[in-house]
Amino acid sequence: MLISVYVPLLITMVLAVVAPRAAHRLAPRPAAWSLAAAALVASLGWLGSLALLAFAGLAQVPEVAEEGRWSVAAVRASDPVYLTVAGTAALALLASVTGLTVAAVRQLRHLRWARRECRLLPGDTELAVLDMAAPEAFALPGAPGRIVVSRGMLRCLGDREREALLAHERAHLHGRHHLFQTLWRLSAAANPLLRPLSGAGGFVLERWADEEAAVRVGDRTVVAHAVGRAALAGSANRSRPALAATGGAVPQRVRALLAPPPPRRALPFVAGAALLVVCCASLADAATDSEQMIETAQAAVTLAPHAPCHEHGHLDEPVRFR
Repeated sequence: MLISVYVPLLITMVLAVVAPRAAHRLAPRPAAWSLAAAALVASLGWLGSLALLAFAGLAQVPEVAEEGRWSVAAVRASDPVYLTVAGTAALALLASVTGLTVAAVRQLRHLRWARRECRLLPGDTELAVLDMAAPEAFALPGAPGRIVVSRGMLRCLGDREREALLAHERAHLHGRHHLFQTLWRLSAAANPLLRPLSGAGGFVLERWADEEAAVRVGDRTVVAHAVGRAALAGSANRSRPALAATGGAVPQRVRALLAPPPPRRALPFVAGAALLVVCCASLADAATDSEQMIETAQAAVTLAPHAPCHEHGHLDEPVRFR
């Protein structure tokens, strides 16, 4: 556990730097799934590592050792975690759990709001056209979701560009992109280091919808024009939802659509999967070492029943993990 408990923390830092840059160069659909897997594993690894470090310090508290019937001296002899490190990890864990809880409540409220808005929209088909001059176009998740477009936006586009716009928003709904967004936001709330993944994920989702629209329309240039014109028309509207054709870095999206489709590359995904496997294996190894530490400390009390569970020792003296 001496090294393995810190590996998930290190991998989280590496992913926060490397993953967003790699995602912009890869095919958007597999990139979105890869970012989602990275965010999930990295956030769980982060929370797990902090929890194990905090537990290593908690196990050295005499009252806790007395209740659990293990030897503090045996814990300190098997686990090299200073109490200051464990205390810092405990505070970070508390902040992460608090942030995750607040973000989860917000996301739940947002999804409830989206479903309520879907029911209030006019008509009963997938497409809802709003009679308003302001250019609006976005996908609203629900059960089922709706595509919302204003007449002002429709007037800004030609027939094929309207088809491209609707295909883009339909791709958001059919791909359940709001679930990807929810995962990235929760991960970033649990670990602020993962915020770059959330930002990159939003761009990748827009690129995913762009590529789906290009396949549906059969002309990448038409989709590029639709994205550019919709962005220019809606540039004055700052309150547009995230799942919209006008979202993301529009110039980069247009350049990508005017270029050939992105090639399929296996190496970045293999490298990312290897990192996630190492993260999971390290966390599992650290958890096993922690369990063995407690078993050894309990055995020490069993072998010396008259010895107190909280032998005296310096509070900042490290305890040794294997």
